Amino acid sequence: MIVRPCTGIGIHQTETDSSYNPDMRILHILDHSLPLQSGYVFRTLSILEHQRKLGWQTFHLTTPRHKQKILPVETVDGWEFYRTPPVSSIAGRLPVFREFAEMEATTRRLDEVIRDIKPDILHAHSPVLNAIPAIRAGKRHGIPVNYEIRALWEDAGVSHGSHSEWGLRYRAIRALETHAIRRADSITTICQGLKDEIGSRGIAGDKVTIIPNAVDVDSFSTDMEPDVGLTAELGMSGKTVIGFVGSFYHYEGLHLLLQAMPDIIAADPNIRLLMVGGGDEADRLNHQAVELGIADAVIFTGRVHHSEVQRYYSLIDVLVYPRLKIRLTDLVTPLKPLEAMAQNKIVIASDIGGHNELITDGVTGDLFRADDPKAVCGGDKLDHGSGGFSCRG
Repeated sequence: MIVRPCTGIGIHQTETDSSYNPDMRILHILDHSLPLQSGYVFRTLSILEHQRKLGWQTFHLTTPRHKQKILPVETVDGWEFYRTPPVSSIAGRLPVFREFAEMEATTRRLDEVIRDIKPDILHAHSPVLNAIPAIRAGKRHGIPVNYEIRALWEDAGVSHGSHSEWGLRYRAIRALETHAIRRADSITTICQGLKDEIGSRGIAGDKVTIIPNAVDVDSFSTDMEPDVGLTAELGMSGKTVIGFVGSFYHYEGLHLLLQAMPDIIAADPNIRLLMVGGGDEADRLNHQAVELGIADAVIFTGRVHHSEVQRYYSLIDVLVYPRLKIRLTDLVTPLKPLEAMAQNKIVIASDIGGHNELITDGVTGDLFRADDPKAVCGGDKLDHGSGGFSCRG
């Protein structure tokens, strides 16, 4: 959905409600924040900006998982953040014990901040390690809690290799997540897939509000000319450019895109692949490009500041999102395809649940068979012969 983001609050108030508070004070509990850059951070900022446009006051607390140089209070790009110090005890170095120590530290810090700012609502953002302290503090101080679920922590852990699906740790985390969902006063989530999953745990539908991932169309241009200086710098003059902009996690399936590139280049030697971003898979993907003999046709930019990303988008003809088919990607909608769609770019994506919820195949983008490198930019979806890319209807 390409719209301006909503306020992110699932505890409903309208201007006609007798309880409506135009001066609402909302304390957000966050996994991480600026100066870090991620989809998580950008969605958070959009919510904060739109809440403030309503006249509401927002306050922001990060947990020990922020993992940056810690000051009690820090201002970044005009946003003030209360910080929770990292856990320094022996328990903080041991799995499971570390997570419980982090929740205890967050709860203590929340008590301090709540006494200081006296919020009307606690808005806990994923993961559940934020929700549990918020619920504890909310009960103690008599403040309602909205829990915003962007992904379920048990599934996110599988994607990062922390545990196996349906193993003992997975089941324990799932039970903790369900406990938090039941105890929160309201739930917001980003897509229908997650709402359905929450409902399968016995949660009433009217407790859950979808605040979908979205982009502000005013922030993007549909007719931006390629950045001439950047084109020359990257050696892209006269080239047809396939691109990916985002984080390099394994579940993004970027290794499949690289596997597909030799056949794509054989069909059209004028094609280049532009990979904008960084992450856990960056070194492995660089090595893979060398091993496949396509290093000269693949440009890795590294991480790019958010203010510069539009320049890179201007060079790309086709955006590809080859996410792997796992439980996480079937349930969760990504943000990046919406940025591409807002710019009228050609979008090609794997047919996982999250993409199916965003993209109408053959209308707003093209879907290919997930987990299959031969299907990436191939089959009957695209014509990448002379004259560049076009979608086949």
